[in-house]
Amino acid sequence: MKVFKIFLLKIVQFYQIGISPWIGKHCRYIPSCSDYMIQSLTTYSIYRAILIIFKRIIRCHPWGRSGYDPIKK
Repeated sequence: MKVFKIFLLKIVQFYQIGISPWIGKHCRYIPSCSDYMIQSLTTYSIYRAILIIFKRIIRCHPWGRSGYDPIKK
């Protein structure tokens, strides 16, 4: 599982460096969804991190809230 966690981290880092500058910053929350994913993957187990990330992505819609949304420990 550690290899899969590192793989996910590298994908997110690639997104932050290679894709995000071209798309622009449009995240409704602070920290951004990609930073939130990195924080959750480094803090929790792979299963819990994926669940937390999924919940965050579901909350991110045009009629949702915005602002500061840290990872709850």
